[in-house]
Amino acid sequence: MIVENITWKFQTIEAMTSVHLYKMLQLRSAVFVIEQTCIYQDMDDVDLIASHLTGMYNDELVACTRIISPVHYNGYSSIGRVCTKKDYRALKIGKVLMNHSIKYCLKEYPEAVIKISAQQYLIKFYTELGFKTIGEGYLEDDIPHIAMIYDQHILP
Repeated sequence: MIVENITWKFQTIEAMTSVHLYKMLQLRSAVFVIEQTCIYQDMDDVDLIASHLTGMYNDELVACTRIISPVHYNGYSSIGRVCTKKDYRALKIGKVLMNHSIKYCLKEYPEAVIKISAQQYLIKFYTELGFKTIGEGYLEDDIPHIAMIYDQHILP
């Protein structure tokens, strides 16, 4: 099965090969700019201070996230730029991707609550992973979002 054969790797941009970085940025552009028809600046300075989780199946990048430390996110750790290649979404790779990302945050930043900015149509997906909505919805790049938190200290 494909999911079991994905190689997951956490690394900074500096540790990536140029080809790996290219594939990650290409996937993010395909999902967030092309698929969602949203013109925005995906590559930002946050990439330079973040850890990135990428999932490779053979030589193909199929999923990635960006993780920000509490030092750079108002005391929260954060998981963002969550994307799975379109052809692989039916395989539930997104859930595996997020579980790896959550475990990383809990290990690296055990005292920090994880906060994400979730697209509202994905509330159920994130709720099933243990996130809870906070506050009111808002527009981010003209797409409805809502803040969500995962607090291992209060969740069952």
